[in-house]
Amino acid sequence: MATLRTIIVDDEPLALALLRSYLGSIAEIEVIAECKNGKEAIAAAMELSPDLMFLDIQMPGINGFDVIKNLQADMMPLVIFATAYEHYALDAFNVHAVDYILKPIDQERVSRAVERALQRFERVEDDGQKSNIISAITDMTARAAGDSKSVDTEQNPKQNIVQENVERKIVVKDGDTITLLKQADIEWIDAAGDYMCLHADGSTHVMRSTLKSLLDQLNPEIFQRVHRSTIVNLNRIERVIPHTKGEYFLELGEHDRIKVSRNYRKVIKGFLSDV
Repeated sequence: MATLRTIIVDDEPLALALLRSYLGSIAEIEVIAECKNGKEAIAAAMELSPDLMFLDIQMPGINGFDVIKNLQADMMPLVIFATAYEHYALDAFNVHAVDYILKPIDQERVSRAVERALQRFERVEDDGQKSNIISAITDMTARAAGDSKSVDTEQNPKQNIVQENVERKIVVKDGDTITLLKQADIEWIDAAGDYMCLHADGSTHVMRSTLKSLLDQLNPEIFQRVHRSTIVNLNRIERVIPHTKGEYFLELGEHDRIKVSRNYRKVIKGFLSDV
């Protein structure tokens, strides 16, 4: 049986200690990090590449949903959500095959969730993990807003046609709200199936689009792929940190750290030679 390298995330110390205690009795679980907030969770996931994450939803600042949006899809662990609010996840995440634990948690429920995670881990790698969760989040956001149309909205290519003398922008439609993002303000982009997570000025904007369609709109002199599903604004790179086996970490500002896969290291070497 596999051993799942696991990160646990909760802003409540007692909840964190209780979960650690329950997981300590499960031989197939190795807890490799404990995080008190979303910022720590993102950093730990990027650094340690866990197999599984127990993730609280309600946290101040960066909540559990924001943690998911800020993780690279290629490095997405299995996720078991913990929530004190039944309306958050019981329907959507179950439909999308993402497990959840309703607080207050107990040993039996934790054990069942781990068993499901082990079964999924033994199967072929699920490339749709992040895509499923983003879809569920979008579903719930649409229902909360009373506008289910936002889930099915496709970007209109005509909206994104730009002239050379006009500053390039990306149109992001969320329900009845349309946001025009300046390309220069976009720090990095993560693709999750048919959803794109655009990270700009501390916010994450989710749009329904394919990676190819979005790449066609972006300035190729500025935006480059550094992972199978990750695009980076080269102008936003502040530090390049060598990692193992020819990989790199890119630091974009204070909070964002992006992993560059070996297949795309030539992009970074080329970037460094031009600096």
